Amino acid sequence: MEYLLTRLDEKILSLKKVSKKAFVAYLVAGDPDLDSTLELMHGFVDAGVDILEIGVPFSDPIAEGPIIQAAHDRALKNNTSLNSIFHLVESFREKNTDTPIILMGYMNTFLANAEDLKEAHQSGTDAVLIVDIPGESNLEDLGIKNKNLASISLIAPTTSEDRVSKICNSSSGFIYYVTLRGVTGSSHLNINEAESNINHIRSQTSLPVFAGFGIKTPDDAFNLSKISDGIVIGSSLVQMIHEQSDQKEFKNIYNYLHEMAEAISR
Repeated sequence: MEYLLTRLDEKILSLKKVSKKAFVAYLVAGDPDLDSTLELMHGFVDAGVDILEIGVPFSDPIAEGPIIQAAHDRALKNNTSLNSIFHLVESFREKNTDTPIILMGYMNTFLANAEDLKEAHQSGTDAVLIVDIPGESNLEDLGIKNKNLASISLIAPTTSEDRVSKICNSSSGFIYYVTLRGVTGSSHLNINEAESNINHIRSQTSLPVFAGFGIKTPDDAFNLSKISDGIVIGSSLVQMIHEQSDQKEFKNIYNYLHEMAEAISR
């Protein structure tokens, strides 16, 4: 299926023109509540985030470590559905029309809402990342045809070389390189291994390659941004949001994001 140029593609092109690496930040919709999620989305952008990745809560998020799993549980207790996330995106678009939004979640949720996903771009969604389908598969393979939505795939350090080329061929938007053998929020980044694997992925595709999982410090962000086209931060933000959820005071989160954005542009 031929894809149209999405807001995500346009953002990536505009960053490339000024030799900037993309800064992607993740948060779980509905944790601690949808109003806070909306406030945080705007705050993230003001702090220097280029692309927003919205976690769609699911009861068994197998790729996530304990921090993001707990956030999924809290969001589900708040009855956060994919439909309510589409409304959240619509509300965000009232003030921000150019920051790309990726929905990251699990196959059951997206299959159950396949018809709505065919129109998801109209509420302002730009891409979908389905964690638990083979990387060679994309939205169209699930019967969800929408040429306005990029279909992003994950490639891990353990992905075989022949699968890498197949995954690259079926993806759009960018390739999400998982820097760790493990779940989100793990540690032990191996920069040399990441560089070698990212270079191999680049030999197979013209899509940009972003790196994520395990990025916690400005040094992590700096080191990985040097060998990739962008970085994705998730667990550390989700943990900070939870710690601040009682006071709803997110200033230290925005300061942290600003530090990360500065590190990437060093």
